[in-house]
Amino acid sequence: QVQLVESGGGLVQPGGSLRLSCEAVAIFTLNAMGWYRQAPGKQRELVATITTGGPTNYADSVKGRFTISRGNAKNTVYLQMESLKPEDTAVYYCHGDWVGFNYWGQGTQVTVST
Repeated sequence: QVQLVESGGGLVQPGGSLRLSCEAVAIFTLNAMGWYRQAPGKQRELVATITTGGPTNYADSVKGRFTISRGNAKNTVYLQMESLKPEDTAVYYCHGDWVGFNYWGQGTQVTVST
């Protein structure tokens, strides 16, 4: 049983910053963790991923603005979001992978608006 819990979403003005956090409760270390997002009427899309070894991957739309990192504690991941745009508005989901099994958090709302 794996439970992922996100926090840090909210309302921010364009150009602002937010930091999302995710902690996965599991007896094993997840191979990769990441963030996906889903805007109203759109499919869920990858935002950023990071493996236990450190390599990262970002969607083109967030490169240079978002930074993903893993915490010192096992199974924690963060997403630092800078220069936020209205098009970043979505529900952000934490994701974890372990030997092909996928685990998802419940999602946290990020709204970028004046």
